[in-house]
Amino acid sequence: MKAHSYIIAVLLCLPAVLSAQKEAGNIRSGNRHYESERYTDAEVDYRRGLEKNPDSFEAHYNLGNALFRQDKYDEAAREYTQALQLMESRKDKADRKDTLRLAHSYHNLGNSFYGQQKFQDAVRAYKQSLRLNPKDNDTRYNLIKAMEMQQQQQQQQNQDQNQEQQEQEQQQQEQEAQAQESDEQMDKETAEQILQALEQDEQDTQDKVQQKKGGKKKRVEKDW
Repeated sequence: MKAHSYIIAVLLCLPAVLSAQKEAGNIRSGNRHYESERYTDAEVDYRRGLEKNPDSFEAHYNLGNALFRQDKYDEAAREYTQALQLMESRKDKADRKDTLRLAHSYHNLGNSFYGQQKFQDAVRAYKQSLRLNPKDNDTRYNLIKAMEMQQQQQQQQNQDQNQEQQEQEQQQQEQEAQAQESDEQMDKETAEQILQALEQDEQDTQDKVQQKKGGKKKRVEKDW
């Protein structure tokens, strides 16, 4: 069953509904809507089932499926995680059926992480699914794809970091060059101001000398 081209076996079969469960009617209704690709209606039914029984593995798991089909990957991951916690807490989890349910839950949890581009988390989920069900080729394929995407993501992050570092270094060099240019401009302006001040002092001195010369009276010699 495919929903996206980048990954196969996006969702596995829905878990069986136990008739003894009080939320069973809602789950059955949700399953019918799900099979008809009416995922929003299925979501509503599964949530109603959880209102009756918050500890229903089936309701959490199926709700995760319905959310995933609506591209609500983060919400789907939370529901799969809740389903896993409920299943792992059961005393009969060593049963073959429950082991497969755990494997399927980890598989779908990995798909939810993959949809969020959380490839490292997806890899861990797929590996856990394969530990429980080593013969699942779909999960193995998804694991390989997630590992490839994780590597590409890491390479891209490294490139982005290198580019950011280069941009920061270039910006720092430009700032230093501007600061140096500013200092040189200030030194030039200061030198001009000092020169102007010296020239003004010289001019003032000359003016004072001229004033003294012009103000001194000449002695007139008389002929007797």
